Amino acid sequence: MAFTEDLSVFVADFGVPVSAGGKNGLGILDMPSEMIADGVVLTTDYQLTVVTSDFSSFTAGDNVTVDGLSYKVRSPELIDDGKFTKVMLMRT
Repeated sequence: MAFTEDLSVFVADFGVPVSAGGKNGLGILDMPSEMIADGVVLTTDYQLTVVTSDFSSFTAGDNVTVDGLSYKVRSPELIDDGKFTKVMLMRT
């Protein structure tokens, strides 16, 4: 017997609106900060986690709107079994 999951449940509570390539959905945006250059510079990475079936065609350079702000895709990467995609972003 096959087990079917409703993956939208995983992004429902903490998800923010995502729009890209004419598609809309939810994603979880993480913005971890890191000190670099011997503690002189504080930098922020932007990482978006989305359900792969909702946004399956991300490629580097694509524009995406997350929670009303514009970003550019740096690199999309499938997570584990490919049901979710981690998308590294750059703020534009």
